[in-house]
Amino acid sequence: STFVGAYKPVTEDSEVQVVPVVLNNGASFDQNKGTFKEKRITYKFVKQAFLKAYLGAWKKFVVSDDVIEPPFLVIEEINRGNCAQIFGDLFQLLDRNEENNFSTYPIDADTDLQKEIAKAFSEEKEDGVENPYKLKNNIEIEGAVEDYTSNYDSTLSKDVQEGRVLLLPPNLYIWATMNTSDQSLFPIDSAFKRRWAWDYVKITDGKKGWAIKGQDYSCDWWTFVQEINNKIATATSSDDKKLGYFFCKPRKKELFIDEKTFVSKVIFYLWNDVFKDNDNTIFKVTDTTEEPSFDDF
Repeated sequence: STFVGAYKPVTEDSEVQVVPVVLNNGASFDQNKGTFKEKRITYKFVKQAFLKAYLGAWKKFVVSDDVIEPPFLVIEEINRGNCAQIFGDLFQLLDRNEENNFSTYPIDADTDLQKEIAKAFSEEKEDGVENPYKLKNNIEIEGAVEDYTSNYDSTLSKDVQEGRVLLLPPNLYIWATMNTSDQSLFPIDSAFKRRWAWDYVKITDGKKGWAIKGQDYSCDWWTFVQEINNKIATATSSDDKKLGYFFCKPRKKELFIDEKTFVSKVIFYLWNDVFKDNDNTIFKVTDTTEEPSFDDF
């Protein structure tokens, strides 16, 4: 419902008919003859990010010649939600034909979605304003899906244009980011992962000139990140817990990360999520034989 779209309550102006009041003596009282408008809650289909990108991609596809303008649907931190539940049967559309880049396997749209797509592709106005998804030309994609057989005694082009069938056009790109070290509640299964092209992004210097600053010391932030990441790798034998350049930021329009921010964000993370269950000698700052403690550090 928040990725594709769903019926949601909205407030709209509704015309209300005024009914004359009949008094006991038979006389009538009709001060406001006719109708008036009032705000009422109604339900309407509300498009969300995927549906907007899908409709926009087809609109650009049908007017293209040699070069098709590519819309991008960008999903930030895709592993923060239950991907199987969020994508639902759209999951099947992620398989792309290597020759033409259409979805290999089209899927049937549910009735509500079918009506919304058909309306978006055909109507001139939407809620009294110009409809941004009205197609200027008909969709012509016969042969895009090998051995396609319609369940509606129709063609692939008509099934897609009338919303009965969902098929990703070749110009629609879905890009997503994910931080593999996040302790997500919803792991992504291998069947979902293999439908994406993966690009590993290294931790690099953001070149912002930030520094950590206390009362009587300062340290270049990137220098610290490099040093602590070496220690993290040694203690955990993993890259997943390393700090990125933007893990901690100074206040707006400042270049220094103050001591309080550094302790509350960086040191607490290192203690609680990195070294607590590994080699935590980095936190040992006293000569006692007791276990290192966050408080001492």
